[in-house]
This record gives sequence, C-alpha cells and structure tokens, in this order.
Amino acid sequence: MPLVADHVLAVRLDSAGDMLLSGPALRALAAGSHRLTVLTGPLGAEAAGLLPGVDDVTVWRCPWIAANPEPVDRSDVDAVVRNLRRRRLDAAVVFTSFHQSALPTALLLRLAGIRVVAAISDDYPGSLLDVRHRVEDDIPEPERALSLARAAGFELPDGDDGRLALRQPLPDVGQLRLPGRPYVVLHPGASVPARAWPATRWTATCSLLSASGHRVVVTGGPTERELTAAVATAGTGAVDLGGRTSLPELAAVLAGADAVVVANTGPAHLAAAVGTPVVSLFAPTVPAVRWAPYGVRHLLLGDQHAPCRDTRARECPVPGHPCLSSVSAEDVRRAVEQLTTSLPHTTDNQMRRSDSPSERRHEEAV
Repeated sequence: MPLVADHVLAVRLDSAGDMLLSGPALRALAAGSHRLTVLTGPLGAEAAGLLPGVDDVTVWRCPWIAANPEPVDRSDVDAVVRNLRRRRLDAAVVFTSFHQSALPTALLLRLAGIRVVAAISDDYPGSLLDVRHRVEDDIPEPERALSLARAAGFELPDGDDGRLALRQPLPDVGQLRLPGRPYVVLHPGASVPARAWPATRWTATCSLLSASGHRVVVTGGPTERELTAAVATAGTGAVDLGGRTSLPELAAVLAGADAVVVANTGPAHLAAAVGTPVVSLFAPTVPAVRWAPYGVRHLLLGDQHAPCRDTRARECPVPGHPCLSSVSAEDVRRAVEQLTTSLPHTTDNQMRRSDSPSERRHEEAV
C-alpha cells in the first residue's frame, strides 16, 4: 500500500469505545491520505465524528459484528456495496477486535471494487486481503490497531504521541450548570450487564464522596435516567446529567473532572481521550491489558482472577457477581483520593499526560 493514498476507508463496525480506541490508527491513515472515510456501526458513529483526521462517516449495522444482529439481507448488503463503490475508494483498512473476523467485511469491500484491503487475520484470506497482518494477543487495543495501520504503510505524523484524542474545541457545557471545579464524575451505567457494578454501591459511593467534600456529577445515557437519578439523590448537591448530554458534551464534562469512576464501557475511553484519570471498575470478562483506560493515570478495581475471567460473557456467569461485588464504596473513595490528591488543579487536561502510555497501562490493580 502506498504511503500516500487519495481516499482511504477505515472500517470499525462495533461500538463507541472500540472506535475511540482506534483513534491513533485513524490519525495515521489520515496523515497518509488526502481523504479518510469511516464505515462504522450505529453505536460508533458519534464517536467517529469526534476523532481527528476523519473527513466523513457512513453507518451500517453489520450482521456479523452487531451484538444483536438482524438476519443477513441481500438488499442491505447490496446497498452498502453501492455506497462504497460510488465513493471511489483507493484502499481500506479493516479494524477488528481479537474475537472478530475481518474476512466477511473484506469480501464486501472487494465487491465494492476497492483495490487494496488490509486487516488482521489468522485465517487464510485467499485473495480477500493484500495486507494480512498478525499481532500478539495481549497488547492494548490502540496499539493493536496502530500496528495494522503501520503494516499497511501508514504512520503517525511527527509529534503525535499515539494517545487517544478528540477534535478540539469541545462544546461549551455551561448550560448544564456543572458545579465549580474540582468535581468527580460517576458514570454508573455499562453497555454490558456483566461489567456493571451493583447500583447500591454507586449510591453508597455518591454519598461517601459527597460526605468527604467532593463535588459529584453523575452521567449516563437516555436509558439510564432512573439509575443516574437514584445515584445523584444519594449525594448532597450532586448533579444528575443522565440523558442530558450528547457524546461531545459528555466528553467536555469528563474533561473538566478531576477523576471519573466508570466500568469497562465507552465513557472510560472517552475520559482517557480527554486526559482525565480513571477509577476503572473492571470486570475481567475481557483482558484488562487490552481494554483498560489507555494513556492516562488509572486504577483498576475488581478481582482480575475471578471465575468469569476471559469468558467475554455479557451476563455474569457466576452467582453474586463476585469480581465487582467485592469492591466497596470505600475502595472507590480511596482510589479517587489516590488519583486526585497529587493532581494539579488546571483547566488544561493535557498537563495530566506526564508519562508514557506504556507506563500508565501498568498501574497496579487495587
């Protein structure tokens, strides 16, 4: 693949968090092309629009990637092929997680007439791939994706540190009536039930942080309003933003926080992308070495050796959810104090990025 192409397609068909973790790789593609289009699923579209270097976003719900897929429909596939063909793409790079196959997507790209296709694949690709990349299993997802971009001939521009990043400026969120800084964000929702901390622990944490003198902001999506309201009510003066922010607005809220408490879900990576330290309530159903917050100070809470380890379960397979139910509100309070007591109070989140991603990802689990 040439180091400079006219129009490149990046494919990432799953969720917002996965898209954010692909950000450094997408910046490499943008640096080596005149135009970068992203093909993504409905859950990743808003995140794709936040990434530097992306010129255009097109959305398709892929039946071999979506968690709750619709049956494969010939007319739907034909429509995607037509959409891609009329864009006159020179090359495509297919980003996947370790458990996903890139080959069905590569076939679709060939049908769309794309001349050069690159992907990670252990399976024999035949003529579907021009660049068949292989990679170690246990490396962070951003580095995995960036290694594919490099194998395809694209490199980050000079001065790019390879961390997660968002387009600037972020939107003004003054209308949300946030408390004065410093404040701590609690994000109690999770995209997968097996990764969720019990709601009673979130309410206890909000109460405890508030009693300890912290200003608390509670965030969540439109379907999580009941949960965020219950959590916020437990804290004196806590602000409930459940269902009240777009993804760019949520990023701005997280950027103003001194720390974010969140499960292994999209807003953890959004916090990392704005440089805010993370207390990560991390269920080990997927490996933390791949999916922990990348490039920021973070502390992992949860039993990383629990029986659910590496199961990729969406519903907890172990009675009592021991990997996370073993974490107390006091554990979270101490972790917040550990991350914030030495943090300089500044409106510039870039000052929080003082050490390398490799150093940060080895923060000790608590």
